[in-house]
Amino acid sequence: MKTVLLIVLLTFPIFADSFDEYLKQFDYNERTEMKIKSLEAVELYKMGEVEFVDIRFKEEQSTWGFSFMKHIPLNELPNRLNELDKNKTIVTVCPHYDRAEMARIYLTLKGYKSRYLTDGLLGLADYLRGDEAKEFVEEMKKK
Repeated sequence: MKTVLLIVLLTFPIFADSFDEYLKQFDYNERTEMKIKSLEAVELYKMGEVEFVDIRFKEEQSTWGFSFMKHIPLNELPNRLNELDKNKTIVTVCPHYDRAEMARIYLTLKGYKSRYLTDGLLGLADYLRGDEAKEFVEEMKKK
């Protein structure tokens, strides 16, 4: 998957240059900052600091999802950037994290602060159940 992304990026000179620059500056700090787990992401969401973006295909989103997320399929992301808040960290999500990582790289190259959910939507669903789900919904109603 990452090989495909690299080929696509190198096919387009504008992205190739910015991707080259991104790679030249890539370090351990960036490696840490590009990832986020459900617990931290949910806490930052509660504080209004992050925006979740579900980048799965529409068919996947229609079968199950989270009401508090923006739903922008990966293949629609370039045409829908104006829907994202540049003042927040964009947390990209998919069931695992492969497409979320692709979206994160794209957003980063477009000037957004972005991270991908390392435990994916499946991990988030596991985290937000039972008491956690109840507390999350109650806290969101207060805002």
